[in-house]
Amino acid sequence: MLAMLTMTMVAKAQFEAGKMYVNASLSGLSLSHNGKEECKFDVGAMGGYFVEDCWMVNVQAGMHHPGKGGHATIMGGVGGRFYVIENGLFFGANAKLVLSKGHNDIMPGIEAGYCFFLNDKLTVEPSVYYDQSVRRHKDYSTVGLKISLGVYF
Repeated sequence: MLAMLTMTMVAKAQFEAGKMYVNASLSGLSLSHNGKEECKFDVGAMGGYFVEDCWMVNVQAGMHHPGKGGHATIMGGVGGRFYVIENGLFFGANAKLVLSKGHNDIMPGIEAGYCFFLNDKLTVEPSVYYDQSVRRHKDYSTVGLKISLGVYF
């Protein structure tokens, strides 16, 4: 019980105004699905800043490879997260610009996840996400699972 209390107090300190955050994420490997692609591989990075306790704004960048026969895609965007409880449950919203040889799109998205603290700064953050395609919903809107490594400082 004492260990759980200590972890909660450590997590609370990481979501305070003025703290910064960086992460690297991995999704795909058949962990997401949309109408056009059966398997894909995504890598991404995000940097954020806590403007208020539990409220983070962030910028994102990433690369998507759809597997054989597809075109690689790059993406950039902005978003925000709200940490619902001080031990790591979060909800996020974002908007991304997606650029590819065969497809350019604006994709607003939502995300829900949890921060598992490995120590006072390093986290493993599984999350589920939904990205809505503005251009062609049926083919490019995506539901998936993402695993991130985050650093709070």
